[in-house]
Amino acid sequence: QVQLVESGGGLVQAGGSLRLSCAASGRTFSTYTKGWFRQAPGKEREFVAFTSWSGGTTYYADSVKGRFTISRDNAKNTVYLQMNSLKPEDTAVYYCAANSRITSATMRGVGEYDYWGQGTQVTVSS
Repeated sequence: QVQLVESGGGLVQAGGSLRLSCAASGRTFSTYTKGWFRQAPGKEREFVAFTSWSGGTTYYADSVKGRFTISRDNAKNTVYLQMNSLKPEDTAVYYCAANSRITSATMRGVGEYDYWGQGTQVTVSS
């Protein structure tokens, strides 16, 4: 099974920035599409962003467009989520997810991913 480990979460003031990283084990990581989701207490897990194996295709939730950027470095088996202009509403546990195939145009469904990391907490204060 593929193992995913997120890092880079923390506490930041509104308007600040954080960069999350997701490192994957296995030589086949470069062939996997990767996505980021987030979940606040008492709420459903929601889609944030995804990227294809080459990084040539990306898609973002409307709530983060223009503020977040997803990218990947296949040589390092790592996917990143650069988060700028953070808002208190961005506070959540952020999860990295992976799948071996693209199954939709946007890959925004939780059920479209087979592998998940443990999550990293992001807290934005006002």
